[in-house]
Amino acid sequence: MGNVTVFVLLGLSENQNIEVLCFVIFLVSYMAIWMGNVLVIISITFTQLVNQPMYFFLNYLSLSDLCYTSTVTPKLLTDLLAKRKIISYNNCMTQLFVLHFLGAIEIFILTAMAYDRYVAICRPLHYTIIMSRQRCNEILAVCCTGGFLHSASQSLLITFLSFCNNNEIDHYFCDVYPLLKLACSETHSIGLFVIVDSGLIALVTFVILMISYCLILHTIRVYPAESRSKALSTCSSHITVMVLFFVPVLFIYIRPNTTFPEDKVFALFYTIIAPMFNPLIYTLRNTEMKNAIKKIWYHQVSL
Repeated sequence: MGNVTVFVLLGLSENQNIEVLCFVIFLVSYMAIWMGNVLVIISITFTQLVNQPMYFFLNYLSLSDLCYTSTVTPKLLTDLLAKRKIISYNNCMTQLFVLHFLGAIEIFILTAMAYDRYVAICRPLHYTIIMSRQRCNEILAVCCTGGFLHSASQSLLITFLSFCNNNEIDHYFCDVYPLLKLACSETHSIGLFVIVDSGLIALVTFVILMISYCLILHTIRVYPAESRSKALSTCSSHITVMVLFFVPVLFIYIRPNTTFPEDKVFALFYTIIAPMFNPLIYTLRNTEMKNAIKKIWYHQVSL
């Protein structure tokens, strides 16, 4: 472990006024994340939507969004008002593990949702057999196992590094590349592993997702206008979420062991902005979700 027992997070900015402004924006965003995702979870869990595979996965996507952003945002909010932003070595390693674990689960769930849409549109006659509840549970288990293996392997390698004198992390949370930059042991091989482990997982997943949506678009071109419009609406929601999440992740992890000042801004997209917009994207453009929310609220008002 070396001599370092605590790390100093340099945060988003050295300007106090900018940090106060960021605090207000991110506090509102964090409240919106909780309200939006809890609304989605309640609307799916307490209505018939929970029996449909797409909403089964959306339910878990919202749950992982809540946990994922809560790994970073509360600490960020307290740090924005603090003079000195400190995180202990153990808390730093825990944050790194949990963040990559939940982030990988999110990527795999988005892939599962794309697969569900592909089966629903390209193989509709076999849909109920292929996407049975047992199959959905199995896919979810694979998502969690994949997330754990990805995160555990990466976090384990970081714990073998020595941190000697410099303990200032130029970020607002503990991530792999900023930690590799601080290490006083050899990091080249670990840097290559991170590209394969994080970068390639994201890139391969993104390519698979894009291919599946191209196949879907190819299939629906012969559909009647109304069916085509419904399929396009669902797929465009998924594609929007994918772009919000994957583009920043690819920007950060698909390159060699280097850090840029812009990394912090790009990281905001997948730690705060995507979890905030996911419920909006899935509810505003989805008639079934809107009806479920109305049903829940109508029931509450009646009571």
